[in-house]
Amino acid sequence: MLEDRKEAVIGEFSLFDEWLDKYEYLIELGKSLPPFPESSRTEENLIKGCQSKVWLDVQNDAGRLSFVADSDALITRGIIALLVRVYSGCTPAEIAEDDFAFLDTLGLKENLSPTRAGGLAAMVATLKRLAREQIQP
Repeated sequence: MLEDRKEAVIGEFSLFDEWLDKYEYLIELGKSLPPFPESSRTEENLIKGCQSKVWLDVQNDAGRLSFVADSDALITRGIIALLVRVYSGCTPAEIAEDDFAFLDTLGLKENLSPTRAGGLAAMVATLKRLAREQIQP
């Protein structure tokens, strides 16, 4: 399931030759995020290490995690939307153990500004931390 989602995203990004088109696609993904509850715009849900504000909240539904997220920046909102789309519905262990290498395949890190690439790393680290916190000993 997780691998299928990653392959789907890689396939979608491969449809675009230019990075400008990929950025536009990320912006469209960001627009697809459901409204983020005001009650979840807390300091606890704010991802540290992002230049723009990014909120991420997690729910554990019978051993599968679902994420809701938002950002105050268009491309950053698209990046977190992409991560939410790929990882919502996964088990905590699947997320904690994943290498997130599909992001390298997409070429995101080398085509983002240094501050956005740092934000992406912070988003990945936060997803992994939230997943590890949900793993029962």
